[in-house]
Amino acid sequence: MGMIILKSKDEIAKIAHASKIVAETLQELKKNVKAGVTTKELDRIAEEQIRKKKGIPAFKGYRRFPATLCVSINDEVVHGIPSKKKVIKDGDIVGLDLGVIFGGFYGDAALTVAVGTVAPAALKLMRVTEASLYAGIREARVGERLSNISHAIQTCAEDEGYSLVTDFVGHGIGRSLHEEPQVPNFGPPGKGPRLREGMVLAIEPMVNMGKSEVRILEDEWTAVTLDHSLSAHFEHTVAVTKAGPVILSCI
Repeated sequence: MGMIILKSKDEIAKIAHASKIVAETLQELKKNVKAGVTTKELDRIAEEQIRKKKGIPAFKGYRRFPATLCVSINDEVVHGIPSKKKVIKDGDIVGLDLGVIFGGFYGDAALTVAVGTVAPAALKLMRVTEASLYAGIREARVGERLSNISHAIQTCAEDEGYSLVTDFVGHGIGRSLHEEPQVPNFGPPGKGPRLREGMVLAIEPMVNMGKSEVRILEDEWTAVTLDHSLSAHFEHTVAVTKAGPVILSCI
């Protein structure tokens, strides 16, 4: 593991500002996720909102990713590339993942949106995935081990019969989008570094209705479930403080 960079209160305030732009943009996108809308249109709205707030899209050009927003529909897990050909349909569940740079610091968050009339089983998957995110966040306390976060997420999702994607993990965040430490969504408790004041983590469970395995499509980005089961994704940027975990990516 590389070095974990602790952030000052000033730096956390800057990450919080970037994260607030992410949160506000995601709320705006949520209003626009409707049947008949293309994922390209959502990407356009995302970039427009971010730039209006003087932010910079963090994903655009990152490792050659071509867009501002990752849009992942149904069995797509993460990193779906927006396209004019991809039209959202009634009954879809749509993962929106977004990053912003502001003042040299990054914010990152994701949510999954139900479109129109969605099957109860899909709504439950979304509910449990979000609950597993908050179960993980509750463990982000000074002095605890990093893997307590991972274990809480895994327990919450697996208790409902779901599986965790193991190919992608959460991460530290700050002056870079991906910093140490990695934050897996699985594993035993009591492992890894102790959490310290000033750590900032992007915690992001990806939960599948079926098995955990994924594959990457030919576009070299979009990850889909191997068994074509539905997948949901929720993420917050969280600061570890003496007073407990603080979610930076909420309005």
